[in-house]
Amino acid sequence: MEISPYTPNVHTTAELIDLILFCQNTEAHLNITMAEQPDVLAIPAYYQTSGGQFWVAKAAGHVAGCIALLPVDNTTAVLKKFFTYPQFRGKNGHLGWQLYQTLVQEAQRLGFKRLILDTPEAEHRSHRFYERQGFVQVPFAQLGVNYAFPDRHSRFYQLSLA
Repeated sequence: MEISPYTPNVHTTAELIDLILFCQNTEAHLNITMAEQPDVLAIPAYYQTSGGQFWVAKAAGHVAGCIALLPVDNTTAVLKKFFTYPQFRGKNGHLGWQLYQTLVQEAQRLGFKRLILDTPEAEHRSHRFYERQGFVQVPFAQLGVNYAFPDRHSRFYQLSLA
């Protein structure tokens, strides 16, 4: 398994879209469109040139997972686009853990003091993962920042990195 920063490539972008839509719509039945997620078609501009990053995990040359770090101010960044195919989850692959650790290490290196995220209310597996990592659920208004996300009765979490 190789985890590396996204580099513009039509094939990689197409596989990312397949992964994201599979996780959101086939598995979670959220009915989220790519039109609600234009960041996926502008990864360098949206994540990388803003001081964040977007990582892609590949297995046998194909996208297996991804995760992104989006700065919203000098101290806070958003964990976004955290997806893996089922065969790479849990004890079989630990890919989610590896992607998460990559993001946290970079967030700390960049000096962020807090990570926040949104996740659909129906995504109980995701809630358990975040809560095991120390994230605490908070109301959106308590985040104190604003960023775009496709709202599906979302839960909001924050984690202190300090």
